[in-house]
Amino acid sequence: MNPSASGWIPKFLNLFEKHQLIGGFKNESIFYNHLKTTGFLYGVSVKALLNEPISNLKITKVEYTKINLFHTLLFTFFTKNPNAEFVDAIKSIINFYKILEKGKTGLLYKLSLSHSPSDNLEHIISARLQETNSLIKKKSTSILTYTLLFVDVLTYRNYLNSPRNLKRFAINLENTLINCCFLALLTKKNKDKFDQQLINLFESSTDYLLNDNRQNKFYSIENLTGLSVYDVFEKRYILDFCCLTVWDDRVLDESEYQFLNRLTELLNFSNKEFLLSVEQLKEFSDTYSKKIKLFEYPNPLNQLYKQSSEMVKLLILRNKNRLLKELEESGELLLLLRQSTFRDLSSEEKNKIKNQLLDICKTVPSLTIFLIPGGSLLLPLLVKYIPSLLPSAFQENRIDKKS
Repeated sequence: MNPSASGWIPKFLNLFEKHQLIGGFKNESIFYNHLKTTGFLYGVSVKALLNEPISNLKITKVEYTKINLFHTLLFTFFTKNPNAEFVDAIKSIINFYKILEKGKTGLLYKLSLSHSPSDNLEHIISARLQETNSLIKKKSTSILTYTLLFVDVLTYRNYLNSPRNLKRFAINLENTLINCCFLALLTKKNKDKFDQQLINLFESSTDYLLNDNRQNKFYSIENLTGLSVYDVFEKRYILDFCCLTVWDDRVLDESEYQFLNRLTELLNFSNKEFLLSVEQLKEFSDTYSKKIKLFEYPNPLNQLYKQSSEMVKLLILRNKNRLLKELEESGELLLLLRQSTFRDLSSEEKNKIKNQLLDICKTVPSLTIFLIPGGSLLLPLLVKYIPSLLPSAFQENRIDKKS
């Protein structure tokens, strides 16, 4: 399965039976705790919910996020509709996002010929990841990770119970999370420049809250009376979100501990629930990352290069066979690439490489990124990753007919 290619949802559903995707989790609490272990709730998905392998490709964190979001929405649907079919779940999720007006597909998709429900949902999820956390932006650059995607899940859960006031529920939950996040940041004893920058951003701009009166009013911890309207799973997410907010230094100082402990009381949780939330976060952090951050402050140019680099590497590794075939048919290009590893090429030789690589890109449709204006600037990345090509299958999302 290739989560970055069309048809990954049907392939995913074909790989596993319904009882594997849904029945392996006895209740919502078990599912929620298991979802934590994937990193989805912490904004850094490092694996899928299932223990079985889902692909022979090296799956990226963004692709794991796609899979986990879809799987979680599926589980939420079948919790309320245990006798329904996959097609019913897909249609329900699509309708939910239409009402919420999230994950709108682009013009190119609207002009395409394929409009199957699964294809539509694939585009919605991809668009959702691109626009995610649009609640908080600075100069059109998101500074939150994928952590807020779980708001989609909780809102969908609310939608299945009562589709009325759907947008209001999502807005209120996001506002509550940001308010608690702001208060948690204020309690930090050792604020770095990014913490202070975010605090100033919250205090000075009306763009970061969606109140009816457009005022960036934050409530104190004692005035967060609205917490009582949320159910146990929504409250657990609020607590986990706030723990993550102060986790970047991996230490809870006294003021942070007091704030989180008071929040735990307001959420009607025991101290045991608070300690469990911290322990689960610590365990994930120790296992997968030295430092988990809720916020990102990338330089826009560095971020663009990093994203381009990751995308190019992914495209190359997953088109290895086609590229090798084309390279073998271009003996001069292969020779120049080899020589470039131990000597500087002349301007004429570099132009030859550029022109021949662009010709190759024309024969591999998924590499058309190199043919767009400015795409030639990414050619050094293509050259860089060619020596490290790994085995990969084409048509990863082709579904073999069962006999």
